[in-house]
Amino acid sequence: MLNKIRDYLDFAGLQYRNPDKAGTEREKMLELRHKGQEARKAFTELAKAFQASHPEWQLQQTSQWMNQAQRLRPHFWVYLQREGKVTEPMLALRLYGTSADFGISLEVSFVERKKDEQTLDKQAKILEIPTVKGIYYLAYSDGQSQRWDANEGNRRTLVEKIGSQEIRKVLVKIDVSFIENQSLEVILEKLEKAYERLLPYYQATRG
Repeated sequence: MLNKIRDYLDFAGLQYRNPDKAGTEREKMLELRHKGQEARKAFTELAKAFQASHPEWQLQQTSQWMNQAQRLRPHFWVYLQREGKVTEPMLALRLYGTSADFGISLEVSFVERKKDEQTLDKQAKILEIPTVKGIYYLAYSDGQSQRWDANEGNRRTLVEKIGSQEIRKVLVKIDVSFIENQSLEVILEKLEKAYERLLPYYQATRG
């Protein structure tokens, strides 16, 4: 499972073309499509294994292996919805890194293209919860993201920056790195610990 994901990470950003129109690169395009489909399937299987322990969460559709411009997009993600509407904050699993150093992050975030007028205010409530070990913040302004260590000083600063609209949104995340030959059981155990730490942040968005 992990090998299929690792193999595909090296192709991030490559241009994909319809194999029937790719001329001499037909075989290469067929291989890229196969690798993309296999990697997406492996990521989805991992997400399903995590969700199996949490049947109260509904798994949404995994992101595609290429974007609309047909560039390969191996950093898959999938949202999990528990209650409310798809416009509201949810949990998400997101692949990160390169083939040499990669993993999966669990986060409290929302689907940008489905948000409504209340979404950002609900998401901002994650900053009302005191920080715990292992989490970090990802703050967005002007389309750029910046990682912030989770400490009380940064939490208060982010509250101020959200209030002044200097920062648009803040996600709370935990990274689970994949180590060579790591079993699925070990990965799921790490994701479970991440889930226990992040659940109060999700619950804050429901308030």
